[in-house]
Amino acid sequence: MEGTDKDGGKKQILLRLSPSLWRELAAWAEDDFRSINGQIEYLLTECVRQRKKNRD
Repeated sequence: MEGTDKDGGKKQILLRLSPSLWRELAAWAEDDFRSINGQIEYLLTECVRQRKKNRD
């Protein structure tokens, strides 16, 4: 189930998570005042940024 969001041109993906991981992400997102989707996107962005930084 992959597509493009009409608003921002973002890709949509189906992501399956364990219930325990979902709960952890939900709590973390709440602490950071983000949605779970926003938290996942933030974490992935940070991981990619770190990977690029470590390659240099």
